[in-house]
Amino acid sequence: MENKKVFVFDDNTDILDLCTIILEDAGYDIKTSSTSNNIVDQVMAYMPDIIFMDNWLPDIGGMDATKALKADPLLKNIPVIYFSANNDVKSLADQAGADGYLSKPFDIEELEIIIQKHLTI
Repeated sequence: MENKKVFVFDDNTDILDLCTIILEDAGYDIKTSSTSNNIVDQVMAYMPDIIFMDNWLPDIGGMDATKALKADPLLKNIPVIYFSANNDVKSLADQAGADGYLSKPFDIEELEIIIQKHLTI
């Protein structure tokens, strides 16, 4: 069975490193990016099973990046989980059209639960 692929977008390299360690330990393949430049091309090149999208990304920002992915017929079915330290992460996720959200700081269990929830659909 192939590993599920997770793509994490965040401008904070510490968070990217943390996610990489956690998710590789849990048996996922992971790719990270600190920019939302050419978001559709980045995602198309990897075709992940799930995407984590930070709100504060350089260039177009998490909200516009999520909307761009959801507007693409080949990518729109990939679950996008919005994650942010904003108090209103749920409403940001709704506005962006994301499939779910995760508040920062998050614990490892929350991260794994949300991935399993969206990958078993």
